[in-house]
Amino acid sequence: MKNIESQMPQAICELNSREGINRHLLVNYHQPPFDNPQFRRAMASSIDRQAFVDTIAQGEGQIGGVLQPPPNGLWGMPTEEVKKLAGYDPDLEKNRDAGRQIMRQLGYGPDKHLNIKVTTRNIPYYRDPAILLIDQLKQVYIDGELEEVDTPQYFPKIIRKDFSVALNLQTSGPDPDPILKLFYSCGASLNWDGYCNPEIDQLIEEQSREGDAARRKEVLWKIERELAADNARPILFYAKGATCRQPYVKGFTQMANSLFNGWRMEDVWLDK
Repeated sequence: MKNIESQMPQAICELNSREGINRHLLVNYHQPPFDNPQFRRAMASSIDRQAFVDTIAQGEGQIGGVLQPPPNGLWGMPTEEVKKLAGYDPDLEKNRDAGRQIMRQLGYGPDKHLNIKVTTRNIPYYRDPAILLIDQLKQVYIDGELEEVDTPQYFPKIIRKDFSVALNLQTSGPDPDPILKLFYSCGASLNWDGYCNPEIDQLIEEQSREGDAARRKEVLWKIERELAADNARPILFYAKGATCRQPYVKGFTQMANSLFNGWRMEDVWLDK
């Protein structure tokens, strides 16, 4: 956006969280040693989410759970509630000390690190945060090697569960129903890591049937807390997205919580 504004001063640019897309840590539950929840907890404890926002999103991002954080996320937790989630304590050193203690109990330490590959798509908005993730995992005695996979091979590889650890992206809105059912229900088509918790499945169905928005939000926040406690796809950060247009493009409304909606352009016209 800054490059466009510098080269085209007349451009109208908007920056917000229109995509509702997060970057997250994806761990293969079916591959040792990651079938051990203690390993996954130690990995999650290494995450410095603010560093992702500051470095990758250049300060234009948010920290949130599975559901897109407000104000554009209609169902996500506010910042003060997010800080209470397991692994989201702002005291980073406290988190990492706990992670290192877990790793020492599992036989690792300063003189014995766990070597892994971190798989991701070979495009910048996957690859750049994956590099930062690898740097952070070192804080809990885990040495990661970046495995860059071209897009045509990446998703088949993830679907086959031919990975141990990956940095991935997923959408988070605008409504929780398809997100939770597709990504977190047992056996769902986009449940890349094989996460399965029958109690979460029941809660997903409960929120889906709830017609009262306030009560539905209570169930959704309970799901958020359970997923964070299970270290199910720890969410790293949300980055904002930008759209720039010529001044003669009229009637365009940028979406605040979806990458895919709002592109029919039926109300857009050119004043030229």
